[in-house]
Amino acid sequence: MDSLWRVSLSRGTRRAAITVIALADRHMLDPLLLRTFLLISQGNSFSEASRKLALRQSTVSDHIRRLEECLGRRLFIRDTHSIVMTPEGEALVDFARTIIETNERAERFFAGTKLRGKVRFGASEDLVAGWLPSVLKTFGDNHPEIDLEYTIALSSTLISRYEAGDLDAVLCKRWPGEQRGQVVWRDQFAWAAARGTDGMRGDAVQLILYPPPAITRSLALSALQHAGVPWRIACTSDSLNGVVSATQAGLGITPLARSLIPPGLVELEPNGILPPIGEVDFILLRLGTARAPVAELCAAILAKGREV
Repeated sequence: MDSLWRVSLSRGTRRAAITVIALADRHMLDPLLLRTFLLISQGNSFSEASRKLALRQSTVSDHIRRLEECLGRRLFIRDTHSIVMTPEGEALVDFARTIIETNERAERFFAGTKLRGKVRFGASEDLVAGWLPSVLKTFGDNHPEIDLEYTIALSSTLISRYEAGDLDAVLCKRWPGEQRGQVVWRDQFAWAAARGTDGMRGDAVQLILYPPPAITRSLALSALQHAGVPWRIACTSDSLNGVVSATQAGLGITPLARSLIPPGLVELEPNGILPPIGEVDFILLRLGTARAPVAELCAAILAKGREV
């Protein structure tokens, strides 16, 4: 299977995705039909989609009918009051987006078209010291006429700004159990400390954390409480530099994604006291078929994420 099909799916749609992939191998999926599908998948009614696409409502309905016939599966369940996506429809969303964006990127490449415009991109604090800066630098070097507006914040803050329409795309963590976004990579949380320290003072764990409502903070405290381990917050900082500096100074320990533990800190080995925190998904959020500059940046991030 070509790499353009390698998208991450929630557990609830994997079986449907297998069906979509197998059927798509035997049929060419028309990008025109996929655009209509994506617009409706974002919560637009058939009449709203027809207005936005400047098509008759009967044409929109025909697009969905042809797409369903091509796949041999229903994508929406409709009645007079609502439209609900089927599991097969949910599985198709990421594939449809990838097909359309890849097609557009190929057309721009062979046409020699330079990208212009503005991208409002947000990333969580954890990623500042990792591989993301190199991706952004390469993106800026390759597309000098794109104005990149880069926001660094806690994941919860970024998600709120994205939902408010202030950001075009976001790379962040998501809460356990959520299905939103496209998984870029999955990691394990680990307890990080300065070399030679264990973060203990008496029988209490000394913690260095982001402020609420940080996802990492919430999951770490929940794990300690569930395990019955006494803890004390020794330091709170809303920046990665602050968290790392305090940890390097030996003021306590901090939870970080294992692949993002910076130089100067080490992962604490299991010692019978500290509980495991669990997994974390780093996801990419973007609306439907993104504008060309946004799609190009997202493609670069996804390509790098597969190497992590």
